[in-house]
Amino acid sequence: MPRFFNPPTVIAPASNYSQGAEHALAGRRLLVSGQIGMRPDGSLPEGLEAQMEAAWDNLIAVLAHAGMAVNDLVKVTVYVTMPGSVGPYRTVRDRKLAGHAPACTYLEVSGLARPDFLVEVEGEALKE
Repeated sequence: MPRFFNPPTVIAPASNYSQGAEHALAGRRLLVSGQIGMRPDGSLPEGLEAQMEAAWDNLIAVLAHAGMAVNDLVKVTVYVTMPGSVGPYRTVRDRKLAGHAPACTYLEVSGLARPDFLVEVEGEALKE
């Protein structure tokens, strides 16, 4: 079972995530490629929050297909092309992770694979 750390000698997380995650690697490790906000039917929702919802749904679907769940996530990295979007990101992330707080990195970037892609979410999960 992963252990999550927020040492008192480091600034407290600004939202629901952990500063570090540790796992003994006695089980399975799943690396989830960056998931964009495209739906399974190939449609791309309009707007950042709708794409965030779809990207998280895609990541969670990959976890489920591998027999894992959001509680198995130990690290998440999010790339967003719209500056100042950390608020909506946190709202969607917290709803999708339902209180689970893996190590997280949020990056605002100038672009993704296509100009209409607004977000990409990748993750790492561990399960004993």
